[in-house]
Amino acid sequence: MILERISTPADVKALNGAELKILCEELRRFLVESVARTGGHLASNLGAVELTVALHRVYDTEKDRLVFDVGHQCYVHKLLTGRRGMFGSLRQLGGLSGFPKPEESVHDAFVAGHASNSVSVALGIARARTLMGEDYGVAALIGDGALTGGLAYEGLNDAGASGEPMVVILNDNGMSIDPNVGGVATHLSRLRLRPGYYRFKKSYRAVLEHVPGGQRIYRVNHRIKSGIKKAIYPCSMFEDMGFTYLGPVDGHNVEQLCTTLAWAREMDCPVLLHVRTVKGKGYKPAETQPERSHGVAPFDPAVGPDLGRSIDFSYILGHELVELAGRNRRICAVTAAMAEGTGLQEFASAWPKRFFDVGIAEGHAVAMSAGLAKQGMVPVFAVYSSFLQRGFDMLLHDVALQGLHVVLAVDRAGLVGSDGPTHHGCQDVGYLTQIPGMTVLCPACFEELKAMLRAAIDMEGPVAVRYPRGGEGRQYPAWNGEGASLLRPGTDVTLAAYGTLTDEALAAAELLEEKGVSAEVVKIHRIAPLEAGPAAESVRRTGRLLVLEDCNENGSVGQQLASALVQAGVVPGTLILKNLKNGFAPQGTVPQLRKLLGLDAEGVAAAVLEML
Repeated sequence: MILERISTPADVKALNGAELKILCEELRRFLVESVARTGGHLASNLGAVELTVALHRVYDTEKDRLVFDVGHQCYVHKLLTGRRGMFGSLRQLGGLSGFPKPEESVHDAFVAGHASNSVSVALGIARARTLMGEDYGVAALIGDGALTGGLAYEGLNDAGASGEPMVVILNDNGMSIDPNVGGVATHLSRLRLRPGYYRFKKSYRAVLEHVPGGQRIYRVNHRIKSGIKKAIYPCSMFEDMGFTYLGPVDGHNVEQLCTTLAWAREMDCPVLLHVRTVKGKGYKPAETQPERSHGVAPFDPAVGPDLGRSIDFSYILGHELVELAGRNRRICAVTAAMAEGTGLQEFASAWPKRFFDVGIAEGHAVAMSAGLAKQGMVPVFAVYSSFLQRGFDMLLHDVALQGLHVVLAVDRAGLVGSDGPTHHGCQDVGYLTQIPGMTVLCPACFEELKAMLRAAIDMEGPVAVRYPRGGEGRQYPAWNGEGASLLRPGTDVTLAAYGTLTDEALAAAELLEEKGVSAEVVKIHRIAPLEAGPAAESVRRTGRLLVLEDCNENGSVGQQLASALVQAGVVPGTLILKNLKNGFAPQGTVPQLRKLLGLDAEGVAAAVLEML
């Protein structure tokens, strides 16, 4: 096998054309077999095989800087940079990250877990190169929907005007921009990709620079050519920004990709290379359903990923929202390119006119929701916690400042598992609870999620319902609207928690009972505005408090609760805040991470015993 001979990018550069094609076939087989064992991002990586091979033929990523966007299309890059032997640990605790990670390899230029930032980052790198008088190539690989994010256009606008030599590679798999249309556009694209075209263009300009009045002639001809091209060629937007546009190029023709990338790199200006790929290429189950084969659990390669919908918090949210929308015509649903992940596909089918997918543009989604709310609609924006971070400014300025009734369905709250630190939803507690007028509800089971969603629809002002990834654990008594409640009486210590970490608090109380320690458990249903009464009453009895949560400590509910107790004249004799402190949690399964961070029942019980 050729793949077995590849340990560095230099090995890729040593292959001939026929060997490159075989390597691409072997890479696809390896991806399917490996992801089938570990789970991971499948379709996006299958579509980027030839493109990544070509990048490593043209660039030296040990020195040149390749910025991924989105980062989940980096698996082939990792395979070609000496990490094939680590793929058995992909996305596992202590194993290979599913995203670029500079700590992992010198070949990874920048952490890339979210979308639309690559052009901005690459431009910063290019400018640093110029300021420091260094010499290396800079490329940004953007695609898989990332061009739907507004930040991408901010970066393109600045990069094109900067004149900095850099290449932006648009991996267009049909999820970013519309395809070119028309025979003339196709003919022009073929013409522009011929070597003779660029040789002629370069020599033509060089000759005119030495002819009296030549620069004026060049400018006039350039304007005429640009005017004709704009009339018939659909990608002039990039050239208007200052880029030299190349493409579209067949993203599965590795030889043509190598040639075109080499030309692009040699140009002393900003270049945008438009590459067309097929998401899921070469593996029928992923190619026919690329969106549903995007992120997959382990599967049988002979059958394909299990594309059935599991019953989890996301599904319950979506299903309940469909029912509520049937009774309330003002309800609408908003997603930022995550209809499947947030459980809104059923809503999209049932109420298509009230369903809005805005692409990877969370800030826009929040602002648009504010507009909907201002005119009397009830928008429910279902969004991953870590993605909602991009809409914080709009939450403050466009929603909270006017007290608008926007409902946030905050999915993947808390620790999420194998996607790791870029995707853990561990910051929303700190920023959502600081927004004036914001109500934040935290269900711990499916029935609570339904009840809290119904309540959120009927409330006034901004409301967030935050819930974890995956399924439920324990069942809890029906929620009747209170901010907090006592679940279990005790005399020695108060354990306070919210969301599904309440399961761990109750389990810890059971472990402590075996040790002769009586733990009282307070469940917090609403973390903003925080109701401290039940916890204060409990601490008066026990004198000790432990607050359990999977967020960072600064701005945590534990800090807010401790402050509220002190202001109420209730000072715990001992206080323990069990949380992530001020670090980022690694990748791993949620049970593994809870154990590692001391947030599981055993960790809580051990902390209480040490306290006592």
